[in-house]
Amino acid sequence: MLKASRVPMPTRSAEERIRCFDEVALGYTPQLALEEASRCLGCKNAPCMSGCPVGVRIPDFIAKLKQGDADGAAAVIKGDNNLPAICGRVCPQENQCEKLCVRREKLGGSVAIGNLERFAADNATATSCARPEPCGLKVAIVGSGPASLSCAADLAKCGVEATIFEALHKAGGVLVYGIPEFRLPKALVQKEIDQIAALGVKIVKNVVIGKTLFIDELLEQYDAVFIGSGAGLPSFLGIEGENLNGVYSANEYLTRVNLMQAFKEDAVTPILLGKSVAVVGAGNVAMDSARTARRLGADVKLVYRRSRAEMPARAEEIEHAEEEGVEFVLLTNPVKILGEEGKVTGMRCVQMRLGEPDQSGRRRPVEVEGSEHDIACDEVIVALGTTPNPIIKQSMPSLETTKKGTIVADEWGRTSVKRVYAGGDAITGAATVILAMGAGKRAARAIIDDLCGKKD
Repeated sequence: MLKASRVPMPTRSAEERIRCFDEVALGYTPQLALEEASRCLGCKNAPCMSGCPVGVRIPDFIAKLKQGDADGAAAVIKGDNNLPAICGRVCPQENQCEKLCVRREKLGGSVAIGNLERFAADNATATSCARPEPCGLKVAIVGSGPASLSCAADLAKCGVEATIFEALHKAGGVLVYGIPEFRLPKALVQKEIDQIAALGVKIVKNVVIGKTLFIDELLEQYDAVFIGSGAGLPSFLGIEGENLNGVYSANEYLTRVNLMQAFKEDAVTPILLGKSVAVVGAGNVAMDSARTARRLGADVKLVYRRSRAEMPARAEEIEHAEEEGVEFVLLTNPVKILGEEGKVTGMRCVQMRLGEPDQSGRRRPVEVEGSEHDIACDEVIVALGTTPNPIIKQSMPSLETTKKGTIVADEWGRTSVKRVYAGGDAITGAATVILAMGAGKRAARAIIDDLCGKKD
């Protein structure tokens, strides 16, 4: 039994999935889940748990699955993780809990903790949670992404009246506008948000904090404010031609497709459907953009100035992109976007080579002289990361921020302004869903600890 290999996740074929936005990973059957759960050794010291940013009791929930008890497994997970079905799909488990699994090197590979978490969440039948008695505290939460949802849920479980203020017309933040349907179905996101709302969390949409309503005003009405507004300001290349029609930030491109369904013929805010698309970058957002463009009928080239080994995206996303026909153009850096009559016609690039390692061990790309060449394309998507939107800082100068625009906060989310807390991408810059959730949980704990004596 100790030599049993990891049970692979069933997926749709590449030929099928590039023609639709249906979810790629199909999930374990009960039999497959039992087989994979049986591989867990139930380690007493549970090294896997130290790799989970929200502290899920991994051996305990897997033990429930070994007994065929999906409800029990989900209950264990939800004791620490308020969004298990989402995390089971988008968490980089291979770099967190699964990386520390004792089976990783010699015993058939790490236990597929993420796949089992997804199975438990998807197959649990008991979803309701009793509301605790109100404790008298009221907290306003800015944004409705994973940090905010996690913070709100933990506060609500302690009897706090939590109210989320969301700028868009749908709650979920990056979960709804950033991650494509084929990786994270939006009906599933809404289901988990509804479960948080069932705890008593209020969600107020179409309110832009810093424009419609100010944090100073919230502090007059609430005992504390948590800022989980994410990082929605895109970065660009800073090269000639970025103002041409057909150049999008990945943030705008994915928001239009995922949230506004701009690819439809009758869309109120249509998007260009390029036939030959160049995506610049190699993170998960770049892979999402490239795979989305493939589903919209384009030939796609992903341009990255380093080698494949340095790609920051999850290995699974890289493999899926390749299977779906995305061409990787590596050690290549754009220097100009070409155009005629205001429209994109191509992209001028230079070849790169990797230089000597720096102090961190990372090899910096160096331009190869005389290597300029053009890539033909009629659309360019720039996926180089994001930073926090400056609206909140501009509306509250007393809130300390870094040069990059991220909010300065301690490990528990306490900022330079009393009773104002922050977490997630708003303080770290663009990161992962589970890290944002961990920050939201810590901030909720700090809010309770700091204010629990304020109300009788």
